[in-house]
Amino acid sequence: MSTSDPPQHSLPRDGQSILELAARSMFDLFANASEGMLLVDRDARVVWINDQYKRFLPALGFPRVEDFVGHPVSEVVQNTQMHRVIRSGKPILIDLLSNKAGTFVVSRIPLRDESGQVIGALGIVLFDHPETTLQPLIQKFAALHRDLDDVRRELASQRRTKYTLASFVGSSPAAVEVKRQARRAATSSSPVLLLGETGTGKELLAQAIHAASRRAAGPMVSVNIAAVPDTLLEAEFFGVAPGAYTGADKKGRDGKFKLADGGTLFLDEIGDMPQSLQPKLLRALQEGEIEPLGSNKVIPFDARVIAATSRDLAALVREGKFREDLYYRLNVLPIRVPPLRERREDIPALVEVLAEDIAIRNGSGPLDLSPEAMAMLAAQPWRGNTRELRNVLEQAAMRSDTPHIEIAHLAEVLRESGVEQIAPSLPIGKRAAGPEQSQVLRPLAEQVAELERQAIGAALAATGGNKVAAAKLLGISRAKLYERLELVPDFQTNV
Repeated sequence: MSTSDPPQHSLPRDGQSILELAARSMFDLFANASEGMLLVDRDARVVWINDQYKRFLPALGFPRVEDFVGHPVSEVVQNTQMHRVIRSGKPILIDLLSNKAGTFVVSRIPLRDESGQVIGALGIVLFDHPETTLQPLIQKFAALHRDLDDVRRELASQRRTKYTLASFVGSSPAAVEVKRQARRAATSSSPVLLLGETGTGKELLAQAIHAASRRAAGPMVSVNIAAVPDTLLEAEFFGVAPGAYTGADKKGRDGKFKLADGGTLFLDEIGDMPQSLQPKLLRALQEGEIEPLGSNKVIPFDARVIAATSRDLAALVREGKFREDLYYRLNVLPIRVPPLRERREDIPALVEVLAEDIAIRNGSGPLDLSPEAMAMLAAQPWRGNTRELRNVLEQAAMRSDTPHIEIAHLAEVLRESGVEQIAPSLPIGKRAAGPEQSQVLRPLAEQVAELERQAIGAALAATGGNKVAAAKLLGISRAKLYERLELVPDFQTNV
């Protein structure tokens, strides 16, 4: 009898008799018409099964009734939900149950005493072999289940990080130090502040820190503050309550803080945070709770925050454009990401990785840069850092009829982008003196030799003097490189 039924003591004597008779009749009906019934007590132990249910026992692994009755239902029936019904007191009227005995359509009903307390539950096998009796329903259920699994997989792949610390290319002292600090940050739950120019790889590092942390199994949620209009940022961060304003989703919408629960929230370009929203962000970080737009209910969250900016936050604090208390809250584990001009020796390795990715995306052959082209790339200031380097490589690849990139392709791209000095600036050895015209009018063999010295010098500088790596970079054998070095004594003393 459910809690909504009138208590028996309020019924006339004949009404109570009818109710008791109806209950017995319904029980007998299910016992005889169903494919099987079992009864559990308030401790979820099986206390009774009917004759129809006994035919399932061998398949469940119990040759005798006494091996089944008297045991916890979760131990003798795989995938049962009877214990859940007893805990919640709520029925599960229609459900699919699959176990060793087959697949069944079942119903589970809590049983209560006169005071309304749950004293057990009744399980009814409505249909066995539902694959034939309920084929349309089963097919629809299976299709919906597949769609749900697809959505879950897609969401998980979107939240999964693409980068690890190995993705931060470079073996220069500056790159090694950045990765060391990132590993240290991954072991902590404190906020991290990534500082660096645009294109230095701050988002890559944020994902790498998440991937190396204890929260790696949780979501990684990113929001670029500079890319979201100020009027929408509060809803983007904290979510929207149902019906908060005209046009709002009737079900409401979760914000980035809630989506990042259990994982990491990456706040890119934190220096562009509007001053009006900074106090709310500070409160969320301090209290670990948010208040959705249009709601008066606070929601707790558990997300590790990594912030990044290409702006001088300390200067913004001095100018009164960024809250000092918020700055100190974020600036717990600061990591400065160096620009490319401070780690030029990493450029050849970066070019190799970027060129391979460009080739894969374009469906073309692997890009091959001449030594002169590589020397030119290593000499540039790269104001846009890795992002600018990739753009130049992509443009050069599009302008070349073959995957081979020469210095002329790069010079054209760099010149059009406004770079004033595009000649390699890392030659080693003596360069001929005199006006530019006299350089051009020298004998061709002399100019070729000069260019070769510059290319070898740039390769040795880019690899820190490692001759094996320089030979590989130049596309020549190690023996050939040593032969060239012996012909030019300056290399022996300057490298």
